[in-house]
Amino acid sequence: MKPDERPGRVLVVDDSEPNRELIAAYLEQAGHQVLMAGSGAEALLAVQHKGVDLVLLDIMMPGMDGYEVCTRMRQNFATRLTPVVLVTSLDDRSDRIRGMDAGADDFLSKPVNQTELLARVRSLLRVKRLTDQLDSSETVIFTLARAVEAKDPYTEQHTARVGDYARAIATAAGLTSEEQAAVYRCGMVHDIGKIAISDVILLKPAKLTLAEFESMKRHSLIGEEIVRPLRSAAMLMPAIRHHHERWDGSGYPDGLKGTAIPLNARIVAISDAFDAMTSDRPYRRAMSIDQARAILTEGRASQWDADLVDRFLALPESQRYHPTVLLARKTVEEAQAA
Repeated sequence: MKPDERPGRVLVVDDSEPNRELIAAYLEQAGHQVLMAGSGAEALLAVQHKGVDLVLLDIMMPGMDGYEVCTRMRQNFATRLTPVVLVTSLDDRSDRIRGMDAGADDFLSKPVNQTELLARVRSLLRVKRLTDQLDSSETVIFTLARAVEAKDPYTEQHTARVGDYARAIATAAGLTSEEQAAVYRCGMVHDIGKIAISDVILLKPAKLTLAEFESMKRHSLIGEEIVRPLRSAAMLMPAIRHHHERWDGSGYPDGLKGTAIPLNARIVAISDAFDAMTSDRPYRRAMSIDQARAILTEGRASQWDADLVDRFLALPESQRYHPTVLLARKTVEEAQAA
């Protein structure tokens, strides 16, 4: 086998188990390692955490369809270059145009032809191997953001959830796809300055003293300096510096008020607060989603931008919540029904 044709790690996504098994059999015969997912939410978790080289993605799935999965992958820094093939029985040209707009790299028609499938997989895996050779300072920065999470088991996946919530708000606010991707990246790195904050403060299982809180507040300024050398710094810095500002002007570090607070920072502030409320912390258990929604509603126009809060709370659950939340809810519902 040629070096550029070695097998890859392929994720097959389809809500139909027979379809998944058939495509998996074709791929395994060719030596590829196959992962499978039965829903859009499962697919997003797999591509984020399991080192996938290529995704074969069914379009017509209940809940989150293939278009939405592809769009989210393209807006996620970690998965934006992962090749996606949309597998579909749809023949209309408009459906394929919609897939291209979502970021699909190629298409396969059902029923899948084995020879065509393997040829397209080989071609896209060659492209993936080339993109994997690329590196950038942004990759280092996003890795550093992950390192912040690793310091605190209570904040595992916090940045990914904040990024997803921020993107959902940006979508609801009518921002362009490029602006949505930018907001997602802001959410991913908003707390990067905490890498320089003492673990004694970060992990303290009680209320911080005034001096400790003043030290904690430095993370927004430190984070701004960390990303300053990046080409994308102009997009990231305002959200990192200002995501703790409040609509009424009582926040930090600059006491900005209302629309003087950069839009991306206002979006990240809501996203960060919602995830903090609905996640366990060293000093308290997670609030219910209903409690968090009530607090956001109460704080609209005082702590947060009222229009953005309303848009976030009006979103359907499939667009508002992170895949981990959706899957956890599904598990609970299935257990209750059993």
